[in-house]
Amino acid sequence: MTTLVNWRKSSYSGEGDGNACVEVATTPTHTAVRDSKAPTRIPLTFPTPAFTAFLEGLKKQHPRP
Repeated sequence: MTTLVNWRKSSYSGEGDGNACVEVATTPTHTAVRDSKAPTRIPLTFPTPAFTAFLEGLKKQHPRP
């Protein structure tokens, strides 16, 4: 897998959350997820289609206000 260098904070992390959030990084074929409090640990990595389906399911269950 390609080296992940473009980590970004989840859009669900509010300003008051500080570093207690989820970060994601993507490649054309995979999406990786890590805890921002432990960035040196091995991230969870998913095929992009599976992660996209997961996010779509979350959006249906918990729509944004």
